[in-house]
Amino acid sequence: MTERAGIYGGSLYDLAAEEQLTDAVKEQLLGLKAIFRENPEYLRLLAEPAIKRQERLDLIDKALAGSCEKYLINFLKLLCERGLLGEFEGCCDAFVKRYNADHNIAEAVVTSAVKLSDAQLASLKTKLEAKSGKTVSLSQKLDPKVLAGIKVELEGVMLDGTISSRLSGIGRKIEEAVL
Repeated sequence: MTERAGIYGGSLYDLAAEEQLTDAVKEQLLGLKAIFRENPEYLRLLAEPAIKRQERLDLIDKALAGSCEKYLINFLKLLCERGLLGEFEGCCDAFVKRYNADHNIAEAVVTSAVKLSDAQLASLKTKLEAKSGKTVSLSQKLDPKVLAGIKVELEGVMLDGTISSRLSGIGRKIEEAVL
């Protein structure tokens, strides 16, 4: 995330907080982030200098009117006008970071070789919440290189209980013993 994205995303958060719309704006922002990832050509269209500025702004209105808060629509228009649509994802990240800080939420990513069951995810979430003292927003990534076990990143701290990590540690100990 760039400094500029942090400033813009933080400003949107401040406005949403002032208007008591942080939950709605966060949900809509994340929805737009997913849509823009699936349709990057739409952002390219909005950034196209050959299309008149007002036409690009009208495209935002037509696409989002009635489905997004006016502050979010105006935020996108501002990014469009200033040629900063490439910063949109970073702005989303900055908004969510501020939201999480204000709501005592910690983001965690669990990586495993196979998909964990809902019960396993719920149990892990409960343990992480007890450890961190925060509400945990847990997402899952699959990585066949993990082999077995799980790896959890919680607020920049890596908790690695994978077989591949253990094997790597054993390999280092053997190398140290041989040398």
